[in-house]
Amino acid sequence: MSDTSVLDPVVLEAFLRDNDVEVAGDLHIDLISGGKSNLTFGVTDGVTKWVVRRPPTGGLTPSAHDMNREWAVTKGLQGTAVPVAATVAIDPDGSVFDAPCTIVEFVDGQVIRTRDDIEALDAAAVNANVSALIDTLAALHAVDYNAVGLGDFGRPDGFAARQVKLWARQWGIVKTRELPDIDRLIAALSDRVPTSARNGIVHGDFRIDNTIVAADDPGKVLAVVDWEMSTLGDTLTDAALMCTYRRPVFDKVVGFSAAWTSDRYPSADELASRYADAAGIDLGDWDFYLGLANLKLGVIAEGIAHRALAGAGDSENAKAAEVTGEFIAEGLRRVS
Repeated sequence: MSDTSVLDPVVLEAFLRDNDVEVAGDLHIDLISGGKSNLTFGVTDGVTKWVVRRPPTGGLTPSAHDMNREWAVTKGLQGTAVPVAATVAIDPDGSVFDAPCTIVEFVDGQVIRTRDDIEALDAAAVNANVSALIDTLAALHAVDYNAVGLGDFGRPDGFAARQVKLWARQWGIVKTRELPDIDRLIAALSDRVPTSARNGIVHGDFRIDNTIVAADDPGKVLAVVDWEMSTLGDTLTDAALMCTYRRPVFDKVVGFSAAWTSDRYPSADELASRYADAAGIDLGDWDFYLGLANLKLGVIAEGIAHRALAGAGDSENAKAAEVTGEFIAEGLRRVS
């Protein structure tokens, strides 16, 4: 079965009409992205364009493919200072499409994903892009989640402590060998969880390639995308993860030379300083948050390798485990 065949254009057209969406003609469907991530389709009737998202057809991890969560936060952020695609319709339980499915308006812009993408920009454009990304993240964290109907979106109190426990449990599931340093990192993080937090909406995966920017102006963010990991929690976990993604070894996790790891962008320390200024906050125990971010990425790298060794991914992905130790060592350095 091809990925596009899971989305029947006749069913989709009827669904759009049932949701009071005007359709000018027959629908044409193209796959934008697939694989293990949520399937993303571009749909057009020749006049209007939409984006349809649904979970992959196999190997589902419900928490990582939660379309209802993605829909709730995107809908809640309509009209705020955070740019998101306009929401159109949702099949929340899969009764129409055999899997939960969301439809939003198409955002016409560019995604800066690879090293080649960033090399096409001059220094002024790169700086403008950085400022826009940081301002967008700060705007997200400033949103009053109760005021936009997201008061029940998560449990912000105790979020950082639960994150340490979550990634400790995940390590036990995906580890491909013993790594004593990770136990030391988990213990150190557990001992210094901050006693207070600035709670807000957490994107959970914020970096350059999860945004769409204007094709003629990288300094204008048109939409933040990929919200399936979002929740309510300690917003500094979001900022620290954004900074940790800057480490060059992250290329081995994603499997290509990423734009965000390029030395064209500011250092992680400068990003943190600029975020603090934009958000108007103190970073508190910043080393804790960096330690936690490195733990998370180390476990994610190990998980990619674990799935590959189990035959559930490209054999080349087994190399991702090579950088697990580097993330854990950096995390320990931050909290020791």
